[in-house]
Amino acid sequence: MITRRAVLLAGASAGVLALSPSASLGRASRSVDTLPADAPVRRLALSAREVDLPILGADKAVTKRFCAYDGMPFMTLRAPQGTRLMVDFKNDLPDPTTVHWHGIRVPNDSDGVAPITQKIIPPGGSFAYNVPLPDPGFYFFHPHCDETGQVGRGLVGLLLVDEPPERQVPFDLEHIIAVKDWRLGEDGQWLEMFTTEGASTAGTFGTVRAVNGLPTPPRRSAPANSDVRLRVIVADSTRVIDFGCDTDEAAVIAVDGQAIAPFTFDKVPHGIWRMGPAMRLDVHVRMPEAGKEVKVYDYRSAEPYLLTTLVATESGKARTDFVPKALPIATEVPMPDLDHAERLDFLVQTAAGATAIAAPLPADDPLSKALIDSMCVGSATFWAINRNSWGAGPDLRLPPPLSTLKDGQSYILSITNATKQPHPMHLHGHVFRVLSSSKKKTMPPYVADTVMTEPNETVEIAFKATSGNWVFHCHILEHMDSGLMGWFMVV
Repeated sequence: MITRRAVLLAGASAGVLALSPSASLGRASRSVDTLPADAPVRRLALSAREVDLPILGADKAVTKRFCAYDGMPFMTLRAPQGTRLMVDFKNDLPDPTTVHWHGIRVPNDSDGVAPITQKIIPPGGSFAYNVPLPDPGFYFFHPHCDETGQVGRGLVGLLLVDEPPERQVPFDLEHIIAVKDWRLGEDGQWLEMFTTEGASTAGTFGTVRAVNGLPTPPRRSAPANSDVRLRVIVADSTRVIDFGCDTDEAAVIAVDGQAIAPFTFDKVPHGIWRMGPAMRLDVHVRMPEAGKEVKVYDYRSAEPYLLTTLVATESGKARTDFVPKALPIATEVPMPDLDHAERLDFLVQTAAGATAIAAPLPADDPLSKALIDSMCVGSATFWAINRNSWGAGPDLRLPPPLSTLKDGQSYILSITNATKQPHPMHLHGHVFRVLSSSKKKTMPPYVADTVMTEPNETVEIAFKATSGNWVFHCHILEHMDSGLMGWFMVV
């Protein structure tokens, strides 16, 4: 897809100098590091490249040009809280890319968003990322250029950050559930990831449902009466799921990697937790007696779709009452001061075409030029925030900031979804407290980095601003690519 876009944009970008956005970044204050300079460092090399895999099974055609970090589907990194990852990234893809560290409070110049925080990384190019890990939890990393195409073909990595040993809560088994569909034809080869029909509605869905990369849901064995920690992520570009279990002995213990006061599924409407692309969930499941099973489902499908089966094996562990395990709350996460927070209102809406209510950045602004040069744009405009759309198609403009915020100031954002589709809204560089919903009246209080907004719903979130230029967008990737992204300048 990036090649097709490059052809479409060639005329518009001809003669435009490839400029670093550093000049515009000077308007924001310094790129804040969230760990001290003497934090322990782990250096690692990371690459993105294409591999050929038999996604549909060994007896089926090999799927060409699967994208993976270090050539491994759903590559998983694990590190202790307080570690600084110094990542030497190499782009071995045939197309430009970047790396965004989703949910991690990174310095702004390591956020991976072209052209806001860095230039694109061309084929064969490299970039050094500074990735401090100040908070424990479940995070992930992915491209932020041609994201629909590259994530659609598998370019997603998982990142688990562990508490210090003295604060860790023990479980008998940890199991990852990565929900990621594949958009494949009958010949096992890729179909178009971005379609006009999908981008303008609920998104373009995969043709093959899968869990952890495979079309057959996994089965995991665990001792009877034992405690299992499920770590669930919707790594798909489009799909929204209703997560739930067929047991009463299951409780949510973290949302988007952030610990929450545990609650069982009977405490939320319909016994499910709705999750969109990029959203994560940690769930404590108590295993039944030997020989019995626990089934984990997506209940949003016409027929419940099985995500995983947990099989109880023999065990000498005695049966006890189910008490959900509470994870330690991460005190390092900056929380907003609600008594002194400023309020901002944002309307998520459809756009009849390229929409520009506020004046765009001047044509000679380095960020505007960098957007044209980056080619990290979609091919059409369907969505807007406060009637402003991110540059797409022939409208290669960079919208002005949604707002200019102050470093250290607390803000309450009221997000109203005036469309007919759900939008999981993600704020880069921050975690926020979800305060209220006009529809989910029994919603428990929680902290997250991505929040679901349903049609005709208003959700309020609050956060303490950190200096830098940070994007705010829908994580249904075609929506983002077709206008549903803006940015905050924090000075």
